[in-house]
Amino acid sequence: MRILAPRLREEVFALLPEGVEVRPLDEPWPKAVDFFIPPFGQEAQVRKVLSEVEVRVVQTLSAGVDWILPLIPEGVVLADGSGIHDAPVAEWVVMALLALLKDLPGFLKAQEEARWAPRRLADLEGKAVLLLGYGSIGRAVEARLRPFGVEVLPVAKHPRPGVYTREDLPHLLPRADAVVLLLPLTPETKGIVDRDFLLAMKEGALLLNAGRGGLVDAEALLEALKAGRIRAALDVTEPEPLPEDHPLWRAPGLLLTPHVAGLSEGFHRRAARFLSEQVRRYLRGEPLLNVVREGY
Repeated sequence: MRILAPRLREEVFALLPEGVEVRPLDEPWPKAVDFFIPPFGQEAQVRKVLSEVEVRVVQTLSAGVDWILPLIPEGVVLADGSGIHDAPVAEWVVMALLALLKDLPGFLKAQEEARWAPRRLADLEGKAVLLLGYGSIGRAVEARLRPFGVEVLPVAKHPRPGVYTREDLPHLLPRADAVVLLLPLTPETKGIVDRDFLLAMKEGALLLNAGRGGLVDAEALLEALKAGRIRAALDVTEPEPLPEDHPLWRAPGLLLTPHVAGLSEGFHRRAARFLSEQVRRYLRGEPLLNVVREGY
């Protein structure tokens, strides 16, 4: 079995079974491989590989596949890396919620100005948090929020016991103290957070985006932030990187991080476990994990 992959830390491939050959992308490519692990965001190179190498499975190590989905030839299986980033993204959500509720940005500014500025702070306990997107990351977020005494409102594409659907948003948004975006970017979800969505949110609510920047209408968000209706934390934007002159940099009530929620020291360890299981399934002829259907 052959895997074509960018040069990653040896730890990522350490758990693969014997006999699996990993060929680096910066060496001559074989004519055919079983797995291709694409370098994230490098569409030109991915296009070239898929036009010159016979590939059976494209396995991303990212949870989102919106960037690569249009490049996959018919007959090639695409699988994503859902599960690899659950813990760090869930931790980012908890961090961002607490930072906004406890006004960490305001205290950092006061510290820079050597200004003693005590004030009454909000609690996370008792808040209703809507999770828009309830896959593996959504469940990881829920597990970390429950001990805080949070009411979790999970929303998924397909109905199931205890889980709402997007049809329920009109009555959920006015009730939620915070909305966490964990959706993939698809034609159906692009721009889902528009003016109407933001106007339906509770006055003073928080919006957190750990999904994709394209989920949010940036102009509508800027209007809501400037009006003081909501506050927000974004780990993703559109475009990325965010240009220096983009108004989001200076928007009031906004905490901005540069798409780092999934970047953590444990990535290579988690990727190794996932890739080992996926390869063993392939070798045994078993169904693969995270095969992409309906755009994710």
